Amino acid sequence: MENLIPGIRNAVRAVIIRNGAVLLQRKVDENGSERYALPGGAQEQGEQLTEALRRECEEEIGTQVKVVDLLFVGDYFKLRQTVPPSTRQLVEFLFSCTVDDSYQAQNGPRPDKHQVDVLWVPVRQLADINLVPADYTKLLQSQVSSRVYAGQLI
Repeated sequence: MENLIPGIRNAVRAVIIRNGAVLLQRKVDENGSERYALPGGAQEQGEQLTEALRRECEEEIGTQVKVVDLLFVGDYFKLRQTVPPSTRQLVEFLFSCTVDDSYQAQNGPRPDKHQVDVLWVPVRQLADINLVPADYTKLLQSQVSSRVYAGQLI
């Protein structure tokens, strides 16, 4: 693979579903393109996965989450907007989480670089948006908790 950044990045993502909608970050790149992502981010050295998830959610969506269960493990290659373009291998751990019933979708105190909003998106509308990575659309729609690996099996 050309311009592959060395090392594999572990990341965590929160799957928070309420009343048939999933909580997503809306991101807008410099070129105006819009994409959506589950809240979460990189695991830091010495940090447990669930600790990383709680920290990332407080930063990005402005609330504490209760981590319930590991749903999926996603393994994919993310094209990065660098000059020249590069690729990063990511292993993402998607956890089912809950938030307090009074939580209103909002940006946290330290949102992601391109994050402009946090929204509840009906699961039935996921196919109509640019969810990154796209494979998560089917996983979230199926809500199948017995499958724990999402990626290319070789």
